[in-house]
Amino acid sequence: MIALLMLAEAAALPMPAFLSGCWEQRTDAGQWTEECWTDTRGGLMIGSGRTGNGDRLEHWEWMRIERGADGAVTFYGSPKGAPAVGFKASEADTRSITFVNASHDYPQRVRYVLTKDGLDAEVSLADGSKPERWSYKNTFAAAK
Repeated sequence: MIALLMLAEAAALPMPAFLSGCWEQRTDAGQWTEECWTDTRGGLMIGSGRTGNGDRLEHWEWMRIERGADGAVTFYGSPKGAPAVGFKASEADTRSITFVNASHDYPQRVRYVLTKDGLDAEVSLADGSKPERWSYKNTFAAAK
């Protein structure tokens, strides 16, 4: 019975459709970070991210969010092509989602929140300490 309740709870979490599209943060100093996500079709979102300064690339990552056969929604990050690490969704609604993997070194938590101005992203330890934060604007906002 407990297993059925856990499965029902996992399946109840929505895929983060609000992430679909391309998001970017720029500073006056020329630093930039961007993420692009496909839609939720087929229970799989494919994402890419990169960070740089001017024309110089400093970091990149392949990402995916998928609904598993058990109904759980999981974020997988693969920085610079390293083996993917999974983070299970712990809470979600139509405007936010939090993924956690407390056994990972850093980050242990990945969180996205749709705001009135764009998208906020945060990575941290599982308890929220040692956060790194980004505030993205939709790069297609002018076309909408």
